[in-house]
Amino acid sequence: MLGLGIESTAHTFSCAVLEKTRKTGKILSDVRKIYRPSEGEGIHPREASRHHIEHSSAVLSESLSEAGVTIRDLDIVSYAAGPGLGPCLRVGAVVARAISSYYSIPIYPVNHAIGHIELGKLLTGAQNPLVLLVSGGHTMILAFLNKQWRVFGETLDITLGQLLDQFGRSIGFASPCGKNIEELANTTTNYVTLPYSVKGNDVSFSGLLSATKSIASTNKPDACFSLQETAFAMISEAVERALSFTRKKELMVVGGVAANKRLSQMLQDVCKRHKAKFFIVPLKYAGDCGSQICWTGLLESQTKKSASLEQTFVTQSWRLDSVVIDY
Repeated sequence: MLGLGIESTAHTFSCAVLEKTRKTGKILSDVRKIYRPSEGEGIHPREASRHHIEHSSAVLSESLSEAGVTIRDLDIVSYAAGPGLGPCLRVGAVVARAISSYYSIPIYPVNHAIGHIELGKLLTGAQNPLVLLVSGGHTMILAFLNKQWRVFGETLDITLGQLLDQFGRSIGFASPCGKNIEELANTTTNYVTLPYSVKGNDVSFSGLLSATKSIASTNKPDACFSLQETAFAMISEAVERALSFTRKKELMVVGGVAANKRLSQMLQDVCKRHKAKFFIVPLKYAGDCGSQICWTGLLESQTKKSASLEQTFVTQSWRLDSVVIDY
């Protein structure tokens, strides 16, 4: 079974073709074009959507060519229906609707966050993990129960990705800023005390952001190092508490911030203490990509009827714990 997945929730427009066999799946292509704002600036939804419109046809053509298939070979098309930036989401939805209506291909709206999780499970082999989803749009600790992902902890204000991006932009980096901050943090080991806020099993990063900005004016490397150490320690504490409560023996980390090596080190230490296996999505697929949308659409097609064009939608705030999963 062949599927096409279209991702356009934020800065990335991506198309991917996957083949699903009886027990597993194979990525045949995953092509992306990323909107890059100017240094010191964040994503402008209107400009990002214009970027997606300009590159959509080329990305689609390249993904089909790389996979060695034509549109008529596809069994389904799926698109990221949310959560995300409204103007960006609508671009992917329009492309998917056009393909579905013109070629009479079944269409599936997919929750972007669930896409991260499902692709992570496919690529890592995790079976029943506690999931840490950390990206620009999400900071959540999740476990699956009774056909839904249940939240065991999340951010109370900004996400971990937003923390890194907003701080990075304040010192002149362009979004996404995580890699630049990590590189600068690796040049020092001088820790400056910063606010540490874990409330129950939730975290709060807004106070940490303000405090780190104030020390960055005197020493940027120390600020980057201290920010990472503090934020990642908060996440690790919440994850450790969730592991103890759920008694899960697997931890899987997905989302763009999963690429950070220091975060992985801390979480691996947590897993060792709890004798849990540690899984992390491969770096190439940690960020937003069409593969996560395509694979989730293929899974949903096993048990769900495709949507009619009137039923296709985009929802900027679509909580993954509101989605019933029965495949």
